[in-house]
Amino acid sequence: MTLINKSHPEEFILLGFADRPWLELPLFIILLITYPMAMMGNIAIILVSKLDPRLHSPMYFFLTNLSFLDMCYTTSIVPQMLFNLGSAKKTISYMGCAIQLYFYHTMGGTECLLLAIMSFDRYVAICKPLHYTLVMNQRVCILLVSTVWLCGMTYAVSEATVTLQLPLCGLNKLDHLVCEIPVLIKTACGEKGANELTLSVVCIFMLAVPLCLILASYACIGHAVFKIKSSEGRKKAFGTCSSHLIVVSLLYGPGISMYLQPPSSISKDQPKFMALFYGVVTPTLNPFIYTLRNKDVKGALGNLARSIFTSK
Repeated sequence: MTLINKSHPEEFILLGFADRPWLELPLFIILLITYPMAMMGNIAIILVSKLDPRLHSPMYFFLTNLSFLDMCYTTSIVPQMLFNLGSAKKTISYMGCAIQLYFYHTMGGTECLLLAIMSFDRYVAICKPLHYTLVMNQRVCILLVSTVWLCGMTYAVSEATVTLQLPLCGLNKLDHLVCEIPVLIKTACGEKGANELTLSVVCIFMLAVPLCLILASYACIGHAVFKIKSSEGRKKAFGTCSSHLIVVSLLYGPGISMYLQPPSSISKDQPKFMALFYGVVTPTLNPFIYTLRNKDVKGALGNLARSIFTSK
């Protein structure tokens, strides 16, 4: 924290939807409902993946990590959103903003990379089934997850620290619901072209490159699936992959529209709706996407529910 801008204000005012106060109560109610849903849904995924022996496979190991990331991701922003929407004082301390910045972008960057690893796992499972247990062994899975976490933290620490060095010239109003790098860059005064360029370059590696790897993996998967003679086999392969592709589109679509353009060209309300989407909607929907389209997870959840009620 010694690298934080010495001329920083004591706190930021998060304007949010101050120009449309009628939106605040509906948003507060929606967040109050979706946040517990996101937490319970992701906790359920983690529990069934750990407790059901049938789900002790690399796919569910990665899914457990995704659920944990979603829980941390939404927790890093939603409590602050609820506090500001339900209070007349819509502020966050400078240190609180910095901490939120680090956590929020660590989880976001890690999740982008983890989704690429999950697509590679599906590629090996479908295209190289005989080598699957050899390639995706426990040691490799732990190494891959550790690597994406390290890369996510490195991205967040480097980008957030550089952003916090920008001169603010006494400006402490952020036209946003949370502290986010593009909005802080847009708020800063003075020359910030280098920061915008750096953010774009880094985000190419965090968003564009993983997305290209995901698309390449699924191109190979699609080619392999159409070669499967059994309609049941094709259906199962498509069912597993379609869930992942939906999650990828929910995260990468808004992420690319937000981070792969200069912050100065971002419209006024875009960051707010994007933050609500990939910080609240996506973590809430992910557990339902994986359970509704996956017989193994639905069966495991049913067994867990029956065991809970039977024990009572």
